[in-house]
Amino acid sequence: MPAEPALTPLHDAVANDSRADAAAAPEPADFRKAMAEFATGVTVVTALDGGEPVGFACQSFASVSLDPPLILFCADRRGRSWPRIRSAGRFCVNVLGEEQRDLCERFGSSRGTKFEGLDWEESRWGAPALPDVLLAVHCVVHDVHEAGDHEVVIGRVLAVDRHEVVDGAWRRPMVFFRSRFGVGEPDAPIAPDPWGIGDRWGWG
Repeated sequence: MPAEPALTPLHDAVANDSRADAAAAPEPADFRKAMAEFATGVTVVTALDGGEPVGFACQSFASVSLDPPLILFCADRRGRSWPRIRSAGRFCVNVLGEEQRDLCERFGSSRGTKFEGLDWEESRWGAPALPDVLLAVHCVVHDVHEAGDHEVVIGRVLAVDRHEVVDGAWRRPMVFFRSRFGVGEPDAPIAPDPWGIGDRWGWG
């Protein structure tokens, strides 16, 4: 009778696969450049912490569930605003229209006071609502999951405010693609730092 083949313990096989996968994984700079091939919208996540408004620009935003209504965004664990938003417990995801690059640049920067000189109002759900955004999604923090150098935040939606029409004209969303604002516009200027580095995953 032929000898049975030796079996590799499952945990050893998994460990070997993990080491091989890690060795083949892209470097952070290469991964950032690759992810720039995925066009995204642009949002600003805001909250009130101790009565003070805080917020940051974020591309990583998506719907999760219709019933119950849930959304997610990803926040850099090193950022200054996200810990304060988590502490506040309530937040607003402000989806920007294509003409709102000033808001994008204001909240995409780690420098300066983001709300200084800005006309904003506190929503009845207790978070800053930015002026004239395409969509405002009012939420409470439902769950948070650690994921590498970021955290995946699940928000339970309390209400939405839509502003897709202004003066009878449909508005277009802000789109970020290949380090530029807009799609199909090869001559569009490179986004200013820090947007020009290729992504805004949720730091600020």
